[in-house]
Amino acid sequence: MLPVLQVGPLAIQFPGLIMLAGIWLAILAAEHAAPRRGLIPDQLSDVVLISLVAGIVGARLGYALHFLDLYLEQPLALLALNPNTLSVFEGFAVGILASLVFIQRKQLALLPVLDALTPGIAVFAIAMGIAHLASGDAFGAPSSLPWSIELWGARRHPSQVYETLAASLMFWIVLRVQEMQVFQGFLFTSFIALQATARLILEAFRGDSLIIAGSLRAAQLVSLVVLVASLLILHFLSRGIRNPDETASLRL
Repeated sequence: MLPVLQVGPLAIQFPGLIMLAGIWLAILAAEHAAPRRGLIPDQLSDVVLISLVAGIVGARLGYALHFLDLYLEQPLALLALNPNTLSVFEGFAVGILASLVFIQRKQLALLPVLDALTPGIAVFAIAMGIAHLASGDAFGAPSSLPWSIELWGARRHPSQVYETLAASLMFWIVLRVQEMQVFQGFLFTSFIALQATARLILEAFRGDSLIIAGSLRAAQLVSLVVLVASLLILHFLSRGIRNPDETASLRL
């Protein structure tokens, strides 16, 4: 694990640096994919940057709402550069909402935009796995396997390595599939289905899962719902090939 990179007098949070590199590579990948979808690269960059900024603001405000008394006493704490004081769910929701508003105002077609963003999302997923390995987050369950790693006082599954390998495989699949002439939305929805499938499997090796109803892992339940929804959407979009009017409403 390498949570902090010491460069002379500077202490740099290495996981955060990896995430920034992942964002940069994700933007490059999206810009490269844009012309294939009939989009201008700068439009994709704007979508990513707007959703990122809005997501960070929403994540910080969402976290503050959970600890409102503390932030009312120290309002300047909202400006602290601490990635641990971010609420992922609120940030994701605000980021998605901001990007949808931007897409609507620019009168962009939603499905081509999502397909063009998919290679970038796949790249960022790899960066996230590496960042988890550097920070020790998303750690694995105790294990005595030969490839287990020492972490937090126990031998554990290298769940972060599993995550990174799965993300790398999905990135390779995205690169192969994006060359195929398939209906709009296929690439993005298929990637979401792959991510949900991977989470269903990988969650079994995690040691930090939220357990509900005795033994049910919450992340697996959510992943199953997302997988089923993705497959249904793929079926709906495939019908649009035969009847284009059915998917016309998906243009914002």
